[in-house]
Amino acid sequence: MSARWLLLVLALLLPGAWANLAGYDFTDAAEERRFKALIAELRCLVCQNQSLGDSDAGLAEDLRREVFDLMREGRDDREVIDYLVARYGDFVLYRPPLKPATYLLWFGPIALFALAVWFAVRTVRNQRASAARAPLSEAEQQRIARLLSEESPPPGGPASGEAPR
Repeated sequence: MSARWLLLVLALLLPGAWANLAGYDFTDAAEERRFKALIAELRCLVCQNQSLGDSDAGLAEDLRREVFDLMREGRDDREVIDYLVARYGDFVLYRPPLKPATYLLWFGPIALFALAVWFAVRTVRNQRASAARAPLSEAEQQRIARLLSEESPPPGGPASGEAPR
């Protein structure tokens, strides 16, 4: 019973996933799985945060059609991906290759995290250093004792907030 509810919820929440494949005539289930896997690996160039399979943009539909046509021509997955990369660049891939042009993409988040950790450690150390001041000298301690031992203003005087009479 719970599996039926799960399928019903998924069918209601993901209507776009069913609509994207409506215009394609697959020869078998293996071809459909291959197509879905390919379009899941490729980024929509318009949406940028969705795969070709998830996007409803016109360009995404054109690229899905292009992938389908390339598959029908007999090209393997690598050839289809290489064709799209040659045409649109590494940005079309969700997992771009590690090369000098993509170093910032791969290592940028790690570098920013390391910089944030370094800054946090430095800030905490500076705060601790400023909190741990050097002890007072003998002369400073005597001066404080003298100031504290001096007679304070009488009760009810100007220091207590009452006006003098």
